[in-house]
Amino acid sequence: MEKHRHRQFSGFFLVGFLLFFRAQNCPGQTAPVIGLHENTPNVLTFKNARIVTAPGTVLEKAVLVVRDGHVEAVGSDVPAPPDAVVYDLAGKTIYPGFIDLYTHYGLPEKPAGSADSGALYWNTAVRPERSAAESFHPDEKAAQPLRRSGFTAAVSFPRAGIFRGTGSLALLNDDEPSKTILQDSIAQSISFNTVGGEYPSSLMGTIALIRQTFLDARWYDQAWEAFRKAPSGQTAPEVNLSLAALKPFSEGRKPCVFEAPGTLDILDASNIAREFGLNAWVRGSGAEYQHVDALKKGGVKLIIPLRFPEPPDPANVQTGLGELRHWDFAPENTARLAKAGVDFVLTTAGLERPEDFLKNLRTAVKRGLPPDKALQALTVTPAEWLSMTLLLGTLEKGKIANFLVTDGDLFEDKTKIIDTWVAGIRYKVNPLPEIDVRGTWTLRFTPVDRMETLELSLSGEALTPEVKATVGGKTVKSLKSSLVKRLVMFAFQADSIGFQGTLRLTGMAEEKLMHGRGTFSDGYSFTWDGALKEPWKAKPDTVKIEPTRMAEFPVIYPEGSFGRPALPDQPEVLLVKNAVLWTCGPQKIIRNGDLLVKKGKIAAIGKNLSAPSGAVIIDASGKHVTPGLLDAHAHLAMRGGINEGTQAITSETRVSDIIDSNDINIYRQLAGGMTTVCTCHGSINPIGGQNAVIKLRWGALPEEMLFEGAVPSQKFALGENPKLSNISGIPNRYPLTRMGVEEIIRDMFQAAKDYRREWQDYTEASKKNKNLIPPRRDLRLEPLVEILEGKRQVQCHCYRQDEILAVMKTAEEMGFKIEFFIHILEGYKVADALKKHGAMPSTFSDWWAYKAEAYDAIPYSGALMREQGLLVSFNSDDIELGRRMNLEAAKAVKYGSVPEEEALKFVTLNPARQLHLDRRIGSLEEGKDADFVIWSGSPLSSYSICEQTWIDGRRYFERSEDSELRKKIKEERAALTEKIISIGKKESGKGAK
Repeated sequence: MEKHRHRQFSGFFLVGFLLFFRAQNCPGQTAPVIGLHENTPNVLTFKNARIVTAPGTVLEKAVLVVRDGHVEAVGSDVPAPPDAVVYDLAGKTIYPGFIDLYTHYGLPEKPAGSADSGALYWNTAVRPERSAAESFHPDEKAAQPLRRSGFTAAVSFPRAGIFRGTGSLALLNDDEPSKTILQDSIAQSISFNTVGGEYPSSLMGTIALIRQTFLDARWYDQAWEAFRKAPSGQTAPEVNLSLAALKPFSEGRKPCVFEAPGTLDILDASNIAREFGLNAWVRGSGAEYQHVDALKKGGVKLIIPLRFPEPPDPANVQTGLGELRHWDFAPENTARLAKAGVDFVLTTAGLERPEDFLKNLRTAVKRGLPPDKALQALTVTPAEWLSMTLLLGTLEKGKIANFLVTDGDLFEDKTKIIDTWVAGIRYKVNPLPEIDVRGTWTLRFTPVDRMETLELSLSGEALTPEVKATVGGKTVKSLKSSLVKRLVMFAFQADSIGFQGTLRLTGMAEEKLMHGRGTFSDGYSFTWDGALKEPWKAKPDTVKIEPTRMAEFPVIYPEGSFGRPALPDQPEVLLVKNAVLWTCGPQKIIRNGDLLVKKGKIAAIGKNLSAPSGAVIIDASGKHVTPGLLDAHAHLAMRGGINEGTQAITSETRVSDIIDSNDINIYRQLAGGMTTVCTCHGSINPIGGQNAVIKLRWGALPEEMLFEGAVPSQKFALGENPKLSNISGIPNRYPLTRMGVEEIIRDMFQAAKDYRREWQDYTEASKKNKNLIPPRRDLRLEPLVEILEGKRQVQCHCYRQDEILAVMKTAEEMGFKIEFFIHILEGYKVADALKKHGAMPSTFSDWWAYKAEAYDAIPYSGALMREQGLLVSFNSDDIELGRRMNLEAAKAVKYGSVPEEEALKFVTLNPARQLHLDRRIGSLEEGKDADFVIWSGSPLSSYSICEQTWIDGRRYFERSEDSELRKKIKEERAALTEKIISIGKKESGKGAK
């Protein structure tokens, strides 16, 4: 691409006057003026153009006047100023320049700016004080592909880290940074990335750090405000440039831009924004069509990449249906967002080749995105978000002259961007459009006393015409083709801009024009006084969208095998008749029993129950019905890592922040009768994160899966894992011994007591003095205070009897209880101590000898602990094992002769009681949630299969429906395969990464 300004007209001719001249008058100029002061105005007039001044507003055969890089006038009857260079743009269209709100344009790969030491935040991934303006420099190589796609301005954000710093809005030209940057500190860039080798190393750790940082920023502001009002007797708060820099963003006065690699990350950003009252923008992933309603409800503004995947290989067995469906749906993403009224703009982010943006934009229009909405998302909307509508977004008087010139309607495939103008400076994109230049061209040469006329007649192929040259009616014998091409290009360009005047040939010493009467060489001028006798035809002004194949299947969630278009219906009344009911409650086992459900709750259980007309009735003759199975300890449906292992204590992390509702294992465990799971932080930390109880509502969003009102719990761990005996990839950290594990737990609870006391003292003292510096909220200590106050349950991973006894002693010393031990393979040795402490064990059925601390495990442990009066459950701790927990319960019958109904309680009522959820689930009793399973036979038989799984009176799994889904999946794969073959790459974008 070639930039044209000052005296440069083309690569071959220099005009004797300035066609393009950059304005030199800069009222805000701070550099000293040296030498002669030049202030030549740059005045341009574009006439006869179709001008789209704003989305939906079009002026035909209009005029645009630009003076000194700004729009002076635009309209149908605007006269050209006498000092203007006039361009005749008949047959062409002018559009406002595009704005990209998420780039790294002009910035180095490695962030510059603040160091990692000084008065900054303790975590090096938090550097909000960085500014893109500090290291910004226009990059012509990077600007060219953006301008080729119509972009004239872009917001650049620093790279690397979690809080990355503020972005700057800059023009896409190559002036000095001080003149190119239009606005600094646009927004704070925040990423959900992890930090290799340092805290945080998991998604839940990253979210915890983001939350803590915003809390710290608010505390910092409050602390300094209190100190300034009453400094006497108070110690000044620390000076922290990072926290000070966050003030306008934490207060919502300026936006925060979250980089979300997946759609669920957008929901994370929305939750954070709602918690802290942030003005949030989110750079999305291109798969937002999956959750349009949720995103609209979340209220965040979306920056959407037009990133379309290449056609996947359907023959590859590793190509999932979700991948095939995303290929089909991705081009319709923006259309679905627009239809739903979601606020969004478009970006080149994620494209390996920004030049592909325009092609993908046209594909999106073909797939349903209204052209005016597409233009709005590139011009008016980003200008509004930036509060820059006085300068950008439309072509109106006073605004910066950022625009693009096309040879037709922008959204047609064959339309080309001819020029992109940035602040009145021309950047050629396609200097030689593919037009028909055939015809007769007439040029007259001077000096006057040797007036001759050169006629060029072009015929033959449109792009490579045959040339016949004559002078005075005689054929020119020698005419170099390169010179002819230059003359033809000049004539075409002159005609396209309506040029009139005299030009001087230069640089022609080696290419003399020969004709019958003599030689014309350097120094002669010539005048072109004609136009194409057969001018090209202008393209139509309306979009003609070619027929295209839209996505042919409904959007489902999750977007892959066994996803669903909506949650299952909840019958008003449901009656299950003639079943063997394993109630796990006071009614024990009822043969030929009935289960009546109303609005998702168990209304009655017994025999010969009746239902009103219209009720859904299931005849379960010969079937067995049990409560839905529960797993008290698992690691199901988590994304971004199950451990935050970089630090020993990570009680601030929350599994609820990272629920992965896409996890296919949810569906697989439903197929095994599982309905409720406590999904837990891993066991690398003495005190890990906060667990989450979820109902396996397949097809629901993460927040919708959370068990409402569940008692919160915290993950502790003892033994080999927290002391890193067999853990690789984590640097040595304290503790490295069992006694160190015990000691750090004791130390943290002492810190929690001090923290609680500090807040109590402040609350009491602030009643008398309103200007006291408040304590800093500590998300790491707050859950430990809740444990001390009995508001949060402890689930402690353990194996050996010595560590079990030690941690109970520590808990009693600190004033809390270890209520729930998991794994606890040597629990049978200390059953009496567990009972005295008030602890409940959740163990494995028959896992033993898989590591040193499991050598003394026995399969009779569950039965032995039950005999000692302990409330025992079996847990999976394993995704695969979670699919057959009914058979784990059966092992209690084999190893210890536990009665069958009591054995079933090991995976139903007992874990419900351990999780304090037995008021709602765990047994079939009136008033409880209608979570139940229909089995083909006894639930403790290895020959029985789960036929139906119900949660809240909704059927989330049915064996026969599963068979039908498998057939539909094959049919859909076949249809998408056929579409890939027939369409191929025609409608697919390239260069996505």
